[in-house]
Amino acid sequence: MILPCDPRAQYLSYKKEIDEAMSRVLNGTHYILGPEVEAFEQEFAAFCTTKYCVSVANGTEALQLALRALNIGPGDEVICPSHTAVATVVGIEMTGAVPVFADIESSYFTLDATNVRRRITPRTKAIIAVHLYGHPADLDALREIADIHGLKLIEDCAQAHGALYKNKVVGSIADAGCFSFYPTKNLGAVGDGGAVVVQEAEVYERLLLLRQYGWKERYISVVSGYNSRLDELQAAILRVKLRYLSADNDRRRVLAEIYRGALRGVGGLVLPLEASWARHVYHLFVVRIPGQRDNLRRDLQGQGVGTLIHYPVPVHRQPAYLSLHGPQGLPVTEKASDEVLSLPMYPELGQEGALKAAEELKKTLLKKR
Repeated sequence: MILPCDPRAQYLSYKKEIDEAMSRVLNGTHYILGPEVEAFEQEFAAFCTTKYCVSVANGTEALQLALRALNIGPGDEVICPSHTAVATVVGIEMTGAVPVFADIESSYFTLDATNVRRRITPRTKAIIAVHLYGHPADLDALREIADIHGLKLIEDCAQAHGALYKNKVVGSIADAGCFSFYPTKNLGAVGDGGAVVVQEAEVYERLLLLRQYGWKERYISVVSGYNSRLDELQAAILRVKLRYLSADNDRRRVLAEIYRGALRGVGGLVLPLEASWARHVYHLFVVRIPGQRDNLRRDLQGQGVGTLIHYPVPVHRQPAYLSLHGPQGLPVTEKASDEVLSLPMYPELGQEGALKAAEELKKTLLKKR
């Protein structure tokens, strides 16, 4: 069986170093906010070309703390895509702010700047650009809107560790960059984890307060904060994997080209695109299959090829969020959710795995003609 993702395979790739890192922590004297966390924050900030990094408990709380550090809270509106993981929306809600859904453009599945403009009201305070599947959003277009209206711009980089926008590392470009280290990410822990990267010292200091009860000194809260800390074990593991992230992203790009070569010209299939100004890191390799996606997925499963759907139901159509969405539709989002299919994608998949998955997809599509 070809799995759609396989975090265990990456552990096995770096097992000796990861085991040594874990042993170092277990035999040390710090398990929370110790030297491994401090070192990881410095190394990840350098990787992202930012001045500061604050690690937190998960990617959702990275968004929550970033918003709060930028003074966004109850009653404020934050524009975001509906074609995203629900975590993006939950991060907004956790601050008391209100998510406002905008449509995506069809080429890269990222926010459509023209549609974002239509969603702005006097209560709008921020835009969250999600670099979905590993492809950057058009940050220049969104920054122009943000600057005109005095809004904050936040990058949700949960699926885009190491991606480039006009030769700049995502996360380093807007007012804050938020990352998840969920095990299946391009940079994944063996549990939950997240981080916020920023350039401004004032925002950095606020993030430090917010992640641990608002403490400036132990047991004295100067602001209301949270408990959102990355533990030493996860930091030590992430330090190992960070050393290999660029090479692993290169392997993902090679796999993407193998898929493209094998699937180019196959009828009924739309392959993912990469903008001239972007460097896609292929957290996911997402094809579009109009009209027959679900049946095709079942057939592929029967042939030993696992796939996933990111995402089958847009957030604005989910029961918990129906009341948030107004009468305006999100036609590009809704069409994408009916067509997208994520093929197996992880560095350890290898050429053989990618070619087999592609071959089974081609055979299954031909049978359906």
